Amino acid sequence: MTRERLTLPEQNVREYAHELACKLACEQLAGITDIEEQCRKSGAKYISSKKAVILDHLNRSYKIGFPDGEVTLADSEEAIPIRDKILLLDYFTRARGTPSSGKTITYKELHDGINYFPTFSKRTIQPLVTFFGDKPEQLLKTAEILGGHKASYGDVAVTIDAFPRVPVTLVLWRGDAEFSTEGSILFDSTIADYLTNDDIHTLCENIAWRLVRLLKTGGDTPGKR
Repeated sequence: MTRERLTLPEQNVREYAHELACKLACEQLAGITDIEEQCRKSGAKYISSKKAVILDHLNRSYKIGFPDGEVTLADSEEAIPIRDKILLLDYFTRARGTPSSGKTITYKELHDGINYFPTFSKRTIQPLVTFFGDKPEQLLKTAEILGGHKASYGDVAVTIDAFPRVPVTLVLWRGDAEFSTEGSILFDSTIADYLTNDDIHTLCENIAWRLVRLLKTGGDTPGKR
């Protein structure tokens, strides 16, 4: 009896995983039977003449072809990273239309979130603390480019409407001689009705590093990571 040889894909494993995830997300999109109802649930708009969904994300408008799932910027030919395409498709297809609860939670409070929080914190919260910790007011100014507005948490906080139904709040506490600067990221408790834990991780990592890039460039590249 012979055994078939198992081989890894020729391309990078991570790239393969992203391609597979994007394909699955497109299949989920194609399976939607009431596109206008899904737009209502997600806060998007359907343009029937263009067979496309218009979805706002981090203060920019994206176009999602229906039912093919092609994702582009509505007003630019700028290339979109595949992780961002997956995120946009996942948000749109998963959206349940659940109203905001007004109750905030952290990543730790998500199902299984506490197990992955150290990695989440390292890749999302730590960059904010490192680059904005000694100038927290600059976080407010920089986040405005992504549509952010001041929030009442910690010493400095800003809420960014990452998607129409997904507010993300970034919080900083100033350090002193005794305590180092600390940070946190808060979500509405309904976030799991819109994004998976992996999506939330990707979203927050994108936000953190876009803010860092904007800080370094003086706000010249709002759409790039």
